[in-house]
Amino acid sequence: MYPYRHLFDFTREIFLNIGCPLEDAQLATQVLLEADLRGVDSHGVARLSGYIRLWEAGRINPKPSISIVHETPSTATVDGDGGLGLVVAPRAMDIAMQKAENVGTGWVSVRNSNHFGIAGYHAMQALQRDMIGMAMTNASPLVAPTHSTKRMLGTNPIAVAVPANEQPPFVADFATASAANGKLEILQRKNEKAPLGWIQTAQGEDTDNADELKQGGSLLPLGSDLTHGSHKGYALGAIVDIFSAVLSGANYGPWVPPFVSFLAPPADPVGQGIGHFLGAMRIDAFRPADEFKQHMDNWITSFRKADVKRGEEAVLIPGDPERIMTAIRLRKGIPLLPPVEKDLAELGKKLGVKF
Repeated sequence: MYPYRHLFDFTREIFLNIGCPLEDAQLATQVLLEADLRGVDSHGVARLSGYIRLWEAGRINPKPSISIVHETPSTATVDGDGGLGLVVAPRAMDIAMQKAENVGTGWVSVRNSNHFGIAGYHAMQALQRDMIGMAMTNASPLVAPTHSTKRMLGTNPIAVAVPANEQPPFVADFATASAANGKLEILQRKNEKAPLGWIQTAQGEDTDNADELKQGGSLLPLGSDLTHGSHKGYALGAIVDIFSAVLSGANYGPWVPPFVSFLAPPADPVGQGIGHFLGAMRIDAFRPADEFKQHMDNWITSFRKADVKRGEEAVLIPGDPERIMTAIRLRKGIPLLPPVEKDLAELGKKLGVKF
């Protein structure tokens, strides 16, 4: 187990050593470590070396000049200047929230960015201002549409954060694929099989081989197959791709650049970098905020009291498992798999930061 502060200080120093300004290094570290605290280990410090390899390949700008290239009172298109998505997305969310303060809602589409960590972090920023937050991003094409064997979409997550009064906030954060690629990476490190319904071979056959993507296979949309609703997961992933990239001018579909540095971006890009879409809604733009939050409390408590199946304890509200995990890991520390420990130690040695 590693104390949160230990991992925070190490990660911040790594970002500083590649040239990030202190404020950006702090922000990027906060976003990355939030994933580990919430139990989303696939998107935390396990990904740190991936960002650094992208920087080494010249695909991440550590000192971006983030700018608004088009806007209205309630909308904006932001150019991330090739920066860390861990920095670009929170800045874009700040713009969305400021617009919401001014006119009730704010919507920002982002181009020319990179992987932004967990979507939930960006949506939850709105909670601090008593707003509803939304965040989504497109990603490297690893998911085949229903009926296809070709990788056309990323795992394209969606997150929505809604404040309540006395109850904890509602926070939904989920991939539109049957599983996030990071979960496959964890299975690979553990040398374990994947559940059937997550992946298909290059020929479109079901497989439990967690390494199948390396053999030309693809992830399946949320729902896994048509009978179980994969067309709905495919549609959700497509919506994220369109809002994040077609709307902003980022690369979309099979043109999204890969997160891994050893694969070159497509030679015929249709846009700039990776795209995000962020939104903030002031509650009192719709109804009195206190009234809404009291009804959110009622909504949440009624679901918690719902009858449960035999052997189950209670209905969970989106955000419950992550909130519980955060409390545990702040107290007991964050576990790292041995391959991740080794990776971080080697990264620290290369950049002169003791792990």
